[in-house]
Parts: sequence; structure tokens; C-alpha cells
Amino acid sequence: MHEPVLVLNANFEPINVCTTRRAIILILDGKASLVMNGRGEIKTVARVYPRPSIIRLEKMIKRPRPTIRLSKKEILRRDNYVCQYCGQPSPILTVDHVIPRHLGGEYSWENLVAACPTCNHRKGSHTPEQVNMHLLRQPKAPPATVYYLFGRHLSMNQEWLPFITGW
Repeated sequence: MHEPVLVLNANFEPINVCTTRRAIILILDGKASLVMNGRGEIKTVARVYPRPSIIRLEKMIKRPRPTIRLSKKEILRRDNYVCQYCGQPSPILTVDHVIPRHLGGEYSWENLVAACPTCNHRKGSHTPEQVNMHLLRQPKAPPATVYYLFGRHLSMNQEWLPFITGW
């Protein structure tokens, strides 16, 4: 009941991911319709319900352009879980301020990178130029594309691919 379900707007644009339980409630309330059932059925005493994989809202929902919230998880995801100084993937990564805060560095996409503990300690409270360290790539905000927003669910839900790549 807690598997992800892709929610499409009335024009088939992907807008959200919800749980199976929430998707079934939306279908029963008449607010959404089943687009794809790739997971079997849910049996109750009185009825059998299809277990949705993709649902579509009945009414068009206007929403602002999605933005990606600045967090440690999203910084690591943007940097592909690789240290931006040495280029090595590490099971333990930290977030480093390229320009330290005491030197006027901000808490922003352009000033935060993923770093392994060794490189973060080596850099310390200096700028990369002061300690002769170079970034693999210049940090910037990740694009808020549909593939970036919903792509992490694709490994388990290949049936979503036509709906995500179309946008």
C-alpha cells in the first residue's frame, strides 16, 4: 500500500508521486482515473480493486513551475554521490562550502558541493585556490526537469518511462 504511484495531470503531464493508498482513495472519490495497473489487485471482503501504477487526475491542476529544494540529499544527488574535489565515490559524503561562510560564502546551490571527509578536512576553512584544490565542475542549481524530479523511481517502475520522457 506504500508503493509509489505516478500522478498525471488531466493533460497527462506528470505532477506528483503518491502512495498506492492515496491513489486508490483518489480513484474511489472520482478525482482520478486509473491509467495503468501493473501491480495486480487488492482484495477486500466485498470488492477487488486494481493496484494502480499510474493515475490521471480528472480536472486540470494549475501549479507553479517546480523547483528543487536546497538540501544535503539534493546536493549529493546533483553531484552524483561523488566528491567534487578528488572525484572518488564515497559511502560517507559531506557538504562543503566552496567559499567558507566566514569569508562571505552563502548557503546556495552555487557555493555547496559534495566532498569526502578527507578532502573536506584538507580544504578546511580556506578557499580551494588557497589550498591548491580544484572542483571537478562548477556547482549550479540542478534543472527541475520531469526526468530529474521523477527519474529516481524509474528503476522500480519502468512503465512510467513513456509518461516521463514525453515531457
